[in-house]
Amino acid sequence: MAERVDAKTILIGLMADPIRHSSSPTMHNEAYAKLGLNYVQMAFEVDNSNLKDAVNAIRTLGMRGSNISMPNKTEILQYLDELSPAAKLCGAVNTVVNDNGHLTGHNTDGLGFMAALKDNNIDVIGKKMTIVGAGGAATAIQIQAALDGVKEISIFNIKDASWERAITNAEKINNNTECTAHVYDLADLAKLKEEIADSYLFVNATGVGMKPLEGQTYIPDASYLRPDLIVVDVIYAPRETALLKMAKEVGCKTMNGLGMMLFQGDAAVQLYTGKAMPIPYMKEILDIKYD
Repeated sequence: MAERVDAKTILIGLMADPIRHSSSPTMHNEAYAKLGLNYVQMAFEVDNSNLKDAVNAIRTLGMRGSNISMPNKTEILQYLDELSPAAKLCGAVNTVVNDNGHLTGHNTDGLGFMAALKDNNIDVIGKKMTIVGAGGAATAIQIQAALDGVKEISIFNIKDASWERAITNAEKINNNTECTAHVYDLADLAKLKEEIADSYLFVNATGVGMKPLEGQTYIPDASYLRPDLIVVDVIYAPRETALLKMAKEVGCKTMNGLGMMLFQGDAAVQLYTGKAMPIPYMKEILDIKYD
């Protein structure tokens, strides 16, 4: 890293909180080195309280842009000049590109999630999925899954600030795609069990399972799962969350969030540089192995 950082190095950020666990800088910087590009990604602890100043710094410092993660994916919309069609539909941004001071927000999360499923030979098209969450990542996954041809999506969320987003997501899906979406209160565990029972895929798209909620899951016990169910957790640190551990014990095929991170990162790198990540090489670097 030190050998290739100089006065001409182009800076890309990663803004989130917590952030020190992230594998994204390793992934991006290895990709830039492999591609022979003089770019570097650095992580910055940014939450909603200092997000506005951080976004202004992208312009002030002449950064090429920044990746955006929790809890900033929806809050950042108000500070940008333009949104891509996907970001506008999702109402969330995970990639900001700076073109001479003009900041455009993109969302590559949904593309990354669906690409990771395909890479792991998981075919949810024409089938039903149940997903927990309605934040930035969850929204992107739900919208992209519906656009790609998932038949039915059951969305569970707690009745917090993101509850209305869950309702809005379902309305967008029902009004703009052939998919049917329903929203349920996560407190209704009997309904959660019922919806999982006839789903092909179950997804955790919340922060439950990572710090400071590491070791936690909203699934009370293994009776909610079955061996032929596929369980995906968008979390990748830890690589095996409490949910994935429980699922493996039942005999489910499981997948963590590393694949999603890789493929959404590939889309972001293409936005920044016009070049694709060397995917096979990056899978080795990140030690991505599927069950």
